[in-house]
Amino acid sequence: MADSSICDPNESIPNHDKPVSNIQEAGKGKEFIIIGGKMYYKHELMHAFGGTLNPGLALPQVNKFGNPAPIGLAGFAMVTFLLGMYNAQAMGVNHPNALIGIAAFYGGLIQFLAGCWEMVIGNTFGATALTSYGAFWISYAAINVEAFGITAAYKDETEFNNAMGLLLLSWAIYTAILSMLTLKSTLAFCLLLWLVTLTYCLLCAGSFTQNVNVTRAAGIVGVITGLLAFYNAFAGVVNKQNSYFTVYSIPLTKD
Repeated sequence: MADSSICDPNESIPNHDKPVSNIQEAGKGKEFIIIGGKMYYKHELMHAFGGTLNPGLALPQVNKFGNPAPIGLAGFAMVTFLLGMYNAQAMGVNHPNALIGIAAFYGGLIQFLAGCWEMVIGNTFGATALTSYGAFWISYAAINVEAFGITAAYKDETEFNNAMGLLLLSWAIYTAILSMLTLKSTLAFCLLLWLVTLTYCLLCAGSFTQNVNVTRAAGIVGVITGLLAFYNAFAGVVNKQNSYFTVYSIPLTKD
């Protein structure tokens, strides 16, 4: 039976000299976590894994900085959703030219800057993911800008498609590595990274085979991935002060 003194999650616990790494559970249903002598509701530490881009324990922030993850996730979500629509040939659109600007500045620059800010607040995973994908979208925009001469440098379309396939393959491997680091987070966060991996794999296969059905399948998965990224961005912004409902997350581990 847990001690009745644990009813207040804001109540300080003795032994404040214990390091923050000393984490204990408390409560009748182990609904509290004691970290560094302070008690927190477990669900409050878990609810915004995706919205904070932190695959580890979501410790309360001790700085006064805002959370840069939602804007980075929103940028990623926007361009992934749009490219997915184009690859799926929605509304008869076959060319992604309209995506170049938003890929360069919102999905690219803004996401890259959000990743830099993640490093400032100490979130290594968030910094690694957002700066990398921000750079990807900037490079994607560059490939589709004729002035860079990237496409024209290849002797024929087959060579270009094979080159793109190799590029996408490298990103699929990289994203799979990041996905492995989310297996102890929450369902929405983990699923997002694995869907990104699947999207890259399908795009890679589509480039190598030039099979329009594979590319359209990549587009459909990309649309789903974009929507899930929007959901994770929402999770990082929503709270009881700005919304009548909050996000409920499903943890993948009880550890």
